[in-house]
Amino acid sequence: MSSEAHADVVCRPVGVVRSRFTESTGMPIQTAGAPDETGRVEVFAEFAPGLRDIEGFDYLILVTHLHQCAHERLEVVPFLEQGNASHGVFATRAPARPNRLGLSIVRLTSVQGTTLHFSGNDMMDGTPVLDIKPYVPKFDARETTRVGWFGDRLDQLPRTRSDGRMG
Repeated sequence: MSSEAHADVVCRPVGVVRSRFTESTGMPIQTAGAPDETGRVEVFAEFAPGLRDIEGFDYLILVTHLHQCAHERLEVVPFLEQGNASHGVFATRAPARPNRLGLSIVRLTSVQGTTLHFSGNDMMDGTPVLDIKPYVPKFDARETTRVGWFGDRLDQLPRTRSDGRMG
């Protein structure tokens, strides 16, 4: 089946991220590297009923549209790459993806009406939120040592910030 068969797929935002980051340079590249960075999701009023019982979760998975990423590439030099070696985009967490979808696991700190306050922010102000899912460790956590080219580069994460190249 070709990509044209699904050309009618449409996603509409359920809310928007509010963040101190207004450009990609200097942003954390993953939520795990920014546990104290705060942000909030302003959920649109029409989706308010979908928030019922959300306060019972410690973490949320936010599916976002990387709206400021203008490039769509199939090979990228990701932020954690120490040289100029490129990798297939599907083997990276780079934002320059065909559909520019982002995935962030954030810690829910409070709920005020239709506003979700969280920590672990790696998102830019104005980022459209396409979906919100509860993080459930029994469903979502996997133990593995096989992490491809990332290897011991993951030790760099707490100090790695975006250099503005958007993947």
